[in-house]
Amino acid sequence: MKFWDTSAIIPLCVEEPVSSTAKSILREDPSIVAWWVTRTECVSALVRQLRDGSLSAAGEREARQVLEALAKAWTEIQPTEAVRRVAERLLAVHPLGAADAFQLAAALQWCQRQPAGTTLVSLDASLRDAAYREGFTILPSDSR
Repeated sequence: MKFWDTSAIIPLCVEEPVSSTAKSILREDPSIVAWWVTRTECVSALVRQLRDGSLSAAGEREARQVLEALAKAWTEIQPTEAVRRVAERLLAVHPLGAADAFQLAAALQWCQRQPAGTTLVSLDASLRDAAYREGFTILPSDSR
């Protein structure tokens, strides 16, 4: 089981240069853990791609179907006061925005604040760096 942030889930839904890597990680372990807001963040990214013309209407519908299937199967970390407190601590010690702090706080909630031996899948450089410093193994190992 791995924690996936939004930036790593989008390439599972639409074809991007890193899609084959993301799909390979998922094939190795199809159990996704995600933050409560991740599905909404993914919808936002898909709609943004539709609006800017990089995704067709048919492509957006297909991507939403993939997202829905993923979301039905994943384990979702719910918002709690404990997650909020951890996110606020993370903001004080890492150069993260609130959304990334919540992603990382949810990941820490999932692993009961014991990240050694657990994996976070992300393509976001600042989140990857903060998660690494918190003790997570980061995938993909090369996010280019």
